[in-house]
Amino acid sequence: MTAFKELVFSGVQPTGNLHLGNYLGAIKRFVEMQARDAQCLYCVVDLHAITLWQDPAALKGQIREVTAAFLAAGIDPKRSIVFNQSQVPQHAQLAWIFNCVARLGWLNRMTQFKDKAGKDRENASIGLYAYPVLMAADILAYRATHVPVGEDQKQHLELTRDIAQKFNNDFSQSIAAHGHDEGAGFFPVTEPLIGGPAARVMSLRDGTKKMSKSDASDNSRINLTDDADVIAAKVRKAKTDPDALPSEVAGLGGRPEADNLVGIFAALKDVSREDVLRDYGGAQFSQFKGALVELAVETLAPLGAEMKRLVADPAEIDAVLADGAERAEAIAAPTLDAVKDIVGFVRRGPRLTMV
Repeated sequence: MTAFKELVFSGVQPTGNLHLGNYLGAIKRFVEMQARDAQCLYCVVDLHAITLWQDPAALKGQIREVTAAFLAAGIDPKRSIVFNQSQVPQHAQLAWIFNCVARLGWLNRMTQFKDKAGKDRENASIGLYAYPVLMAADILAYRATHVPVGEDQKQHLELTRDIAQKFNNDFSQSIAAHGHDEGAGFFPVTEPLIGGPAARVMSLRDGTKKMSKSDASDNSRINLTDDADVIAAKVRKAKTDPDALPSEVAGLGGRPEADNLVGIFAALKDVSREDVLRDYGGAQFSQFKGALVELAVETLAPLGAEMKRLVADPAEIDAVLADGAERAEAIAAPTLDAVKDIVGFVRRGPRLTMV
């Protein structure tokens, strides 16, 4: 990894209302990573979104809403690169080359496709099946060294690592012939950045299920656009159990709802579960929920208000995305050109100017 400059890449799909799980599991961490001495690219992955059919008008609004969430949460579009995937054509072009590197057996092992396609796999799109290969292209177009991932994406990052290693092995002589370090390979073997105390946020109605925008019950999640009153009501209605909070983390075992609420509190306050239980161990949920309501409203209500302001001015959001896409392409285009040379394609040279 020492041959590669540290670069962080991550993306969020624009497919419906963003919720607390998206914020704690991804967006909040994106903001924190700006403090790293590394280039950070944050992408609205709209090409991934259309692996399942999307209403075109709604998709455009959702792309802007995710961008608004990035900005409202504190991502600085001058310090980091914020863009939407479809504006940078190198993602799709590199994905095709990686389709020819990845093996069918690798994709057949991807559990997320099996979950999303369900029993009717014959009617699933090719895009849904090849989704992890496009994800690899998203990451490796920038030769990213690190990617923050949740539990549901760890398998996909492993595939990215496999593709990088196979490309480096298959084309090792050509990589060296084109002036790249044969020993280091052309692509880095990207490392995961594992999340903190609430990397996996669960439903407020069922602590055994992940918080999801597709859940039929709106009370199962806190949407980032919920106002203070709605946030407070959802926290108070959150499912718990009859026992008081334990004093040690081990006491959360077998208590998924208690574990979820403690994890949410810890992540919002930037402390550990141990710290939360040191303060609230032995307390009844009525007391703990009161503190969680105060913390959640204080953190999330201003974020939601700023998101609404930004969404009301799409020109401001579109300008951020256009600038970000231009800066992202300045990194991705040389990568793809180098890949084409390594693979053996004939590329166009500079355009000649007629005198």
